[in-house]
Amino acid sequence: QVRLSESGGDWVPPGGSLSLSCTASGKIASIASMSWYRRGPGREFVATVTSTGITKYAESVEGRFFISGNFAERTVTLQMNNLMPEDTGRYYCGMSLRTRAFTPADNHWGQGTQVTVSS
Repeated sequence: QVRLSESGGDWVPPGGSLSLSCTASGKIASIASMSWYRRGPGREFVATVTSTGITKYAESVEGRFFISGNFAERTVTLQMNNLMPEDTGRYYCGMSLRTRAFTPADNHWGQGTQVTVSS
């Protein structure tokens, strides 16, 4: 069974920074990509990094958030700078991974960690 565990959520004032981390455990053959989503009023893509090193960001966080993945350690980090109230939400880690070689990758999700940005 695969489990994703997030940490790092907290309350910060506007302009502050936070670093979120997510680690996968369980039977994993390979990880294709690691991503962060957030849920505020709706579910919103935040950032993703592939095993080939390609990163992509939502326009709303470009230049403020930075994603990094250690695929060997099964860990992904989201560095969030210059946080704004509209960044408030529950942040979820997701990984597209294979539990066995030569099988299709499936998406797995963590339980989320709460980020609150307010004064």
